[in-house]
Amino acid sequence: MREALFLRQNQARWQQYAAGPAADPNELAARFVALTDDLAFAQTFYPASPTTAYLNALAAQQHQALYRNKREAGGRFGRFWAREVPLVVGRHHRTLAWALALFLLFTALGALSAAYDDTFVRAVLGDGYVDQTLENIRRGDPMAIYKSDGQASMFLQITANNVRVALLTFAAGVTGGVGTAYMLFKNGVMLGSFQYFFYQQHVLRQSLLTIWIHGTLEISSIVLAGGAGFVMARGLLFPGTYSRAEAFRRSAREGLKLALSLVPLFFVAGFLESFVTRHTEMPLAASLAIIGGSAAFLGWYFVWYPIRLRRQLGAPPAAA
Repeated sequence: MREALFLRQNQARWQQYAAGPAADPNELAARFVALTDDLAFAQTFYPASPTTAYLNALAAQQHQALYRNKREAGGRFGRFWAREVPLVVGRHHRTLAWALALFLLFTALGALSAAYDDTFVRAVLGDGYVDQTLENIRRGDPMAIYKSDGQASMFLQITANNVRVALLTFAAGVTGGVGTAYMLFKNGVMLGSFQYFFYQQHVLRQSLLTIWIHGTLEISSIVLAGGAGFVMARGLLFPGTYSRAEAFRRSAREGLKLALSLVPLFFVAGFLESFVTRHTEMPLAASLAIIGGSAAFLGWYFVWYPIRLRRQLGAPPAAA
């Protein structure tokens, strides 16, 4: 876009921002977001222009007004969880939905492969795991494998491994999303064959009520890490009006923010798997409460709250 056209399309709005104060803090925040978008565009295409200098000064003015008038109770740390992560999530809801759709497809492929190939489950899960679980089923405690290690060491190993897998899934987005899709494929096929194995052994209900105590947070976080990888890949593949390097830098920063937000979820999932899942005699109501509570939190923080926050700030529609 030529600079003259950029000015003609936006000058009246900028003059309005400069001339009068915002009606409320939400409008002030929306003004600041819009100005930083305009400033980023101007810095990319007209870096030495007076327009860029004007926008920089106007954005600084709005920034000072925003943080002078609006107290952040939790400081930088609280702002990260209350605003920054939900805004990133809301901006990329469609990309995250694609990650979920792919993961569900790969899970179905895993289950279908296990149904039509008797050797598939052993190829994916390993002979040791399958033989041990078959022995546990014969003893009447199909989920006893979760009692096999010490709680503290199990917590550390599981949490470290899950964080590693999630960060790898995100980082693989640098391949244009191919690596991230492979990680989702690998984990989805494993989950599908894993659940089909319990269905085949007639203990599916028991496995769902036990494994998903920690699996609700764990599996959802891996899918979200895949979404973070696709967010990074999107900037590389579809830079839009930015240079490819600038678009990638922005998308990588947003993807990393989302990936890092998952670390606490892996700690909670690791705690549940190490200290809670092993209680296979747990009452049905307790199991359902943990699974339902985890699902409700995920729906609130990653779906409902980002949509509500973006509406409050008057943010543009989510990225396609």
